[in-house]
Amino acid sequence: MPTAIDHPVILITGASRGIGAATARLAGVRGYAVVINYRSQVEKAQALVEEITQSGGIALAVQADVSLEEDILRLFTTIDHHFGRLDVLVNNAGVIDNKSRVDEMSYQRIERMMRINVVGPMVCAREAVTRMSTHHGGNGGAIVNVSSAAAHRGGSNEYVDYAASKGAIDTFSEGLAKEVAAEGIRVNTLRPGVIETEIHASGGNPDKPGLSAQRIPMGRAGKAEEIANGILWLASAEASFATGAVLDIDGGV
Repeated sequence: MPTAIDHPVILITGASRGIGAATARLAGVRGYAVVINYRSQVEKAQALVEEITQSGGIALAVQADVSLEEDILRLFTTIDHHFGRLDVLVNNAGVIDNKSRVDEMSYQRIERMMRINVVGPMVCAREAVTRMSTHHGGNGGAIVNVSSAAAHRGGSNEYVDYAASKGAIDTFSEGLAKEVAAEGIRVNTLRPGVIETEIHASGGNPDKPGLSAQRIPMGRAGKAEEIANGILWLASAEASFATGAVLDIDGGV
């Protein structure tokens, strides 16, 4: 294993677009060495690496499908080899699907949703804890799990499976936070509302941000950069007494 670099290292899963990409850009500006995980969008991931490095930052793109344990293990081993440390994990990777009632959902859809949105983040957190925890010889760190306002709204007639997966993340975060608090690791959750990102198009509903504006007290959808600010606050020393917390950034819903 190489000598650890001086910069804190942050891993952001699903960082080639949307909230993940915005968080990576801001992390680079704030002095992190940024590990940009992506599944398939290699061009976007590499362009983001170039953007960060050309601004004087440190960045590395690593392909890994976080629904597969072998890919997750390779992702973390790559970080070990390149940087020799991990300070922050942002569990951001996730999927949504087309609008559907529960009685119309296939087993394959539900299983895929849980594998990517729940199992993947839990395994990533497991690997992060083994590196960060003072129990394992680490120096501590922070985990930020990206949930959703859907977790407490249910997603009825739209995506109950997605809402349920994010509800699981909320519960997982609270339990893990208590489990590792004495080992130098803070675990917090950020729940975005409707944000202007590509995820809505991937679920067949590209107009959702605009259509949802009238139901949001602030009268608009959020921006990825607004969520990135919240994520990096939870990861920072400014949130040093926050663990097991849930930060809602949703325009008031």
